[in-house]
Amino acid sequence: MELGVYTFAELTSDEVSPRERLRDLLEEIELADQVGLDVFGVGEHHRPDFTVSSPAVVLAAAAERTKTIRLTSAVSVLSSDDPVRVFQDFATIDLLSGGRAEIMAGRGSFIESFPLFGYDLRDYDALFDEKLRLLLALRESERVTWPGGHRSAIDDRGVYPRPLQNPLPVWVAVGGSPESALRAGALGLPMALAIIGGLPERFVPFVELHRRAGEEAGHGRLPVSINSHGFIAEDAQQARDDSYPYVAAMMDKIGRERGWPPHTRTDYDAAATRRGANFVGNPEQIVEKILFQHELFDHDRFLVQFSVGTMPHEKIMRSIELFGTEVAPAVRRELAPSAVA
Repeated sequence: MELGVYTFAELTSDEVSPRERLRDLLEEIELADQVGLDVFGVGEHHRPDFTVSSPAVVLAAAAERTKTIRLTSAVSVLSSDDPVRVFQDFATIDLLSGGRAEIMAGRGSFIESFPLFGYDLRDYDALFDEKLRLLLALRESERVTWPGGHRSAIDDRGVYPRPLQNPLPVWVAVGGSPESALRAGALGLPMALAIIGGLPERFVPFVELHRRAGEEAGHGRLPVSINSHGFIAEDAQQARDDSYPYVAAMMDKIGRERGWPPHTRTDYDAAATRRGANFVGNPEQIVEKILFQHELFDHDRFLVQFSVGTMPHEKIMRSIELFGTEVAPAVRRELAPSAVA
């Protein structure tokens, strides 16, 4: 199993400027590489409480500061972007990184990018479907002819540069839509499934739908990633105490926009249990929970977001360190072929 971190690069406090937050983010990616994690993902938002609107720019900077870690968006909001530019950006990252770039395409959890770039929110799903298919055509062939639709037509044009990897990996991020899981499977694409609430067992049908669609379309077994929130400290109580105020502040802020109830400490502690959605605890508990979910999903990748809310940089760094030096080696030992046999 591949293990990694993703972030939306939240502004960590009123005292931290966007410039400082971006410099901290590069340190976090660099540390994840140094402690042997497999993947680092950077998300796209267009709000004042997040610092990254262009994941490709940040990942290009990270490419020059890292050696082995894979660099992915988490996600690229493809519905409101130009697939040609997305492909070119990540092909460039792939060249800079020596073949470590990936695209995680999604529709986005916020809507600000749609009016910002002149798209109608009523076309939410149609935009994503059309642009995802164009992105796949771009990675399939150097020269592309495209009939157009929401995006203008392309008449036998070359698209450059070409990436080192052939094909450039494209994952589809899915939040809770069966149709999205089926589409990813039918197109032969790996699925990144976000589980940030509820019992993990409820999400097993999405993985089954995805894999069945892939097999029926002749693609074989397709990879699956589980993406969740978390925080790691040496002591489990410390992990919950340290992280809850930051997570609650962020979730309550979003909740006021969406009509969610307040995020209580009781809810948070319940989500940190073995069958909860969040990976909050000491290293041993995180290992146990990853293995428990692996029994449910048989997934190929697990990504955790430590930077939920205004979590201080030094706490994120310590979580990354523990994840790479204690959690990852234990999970890899347990899931090694000799251990499973």
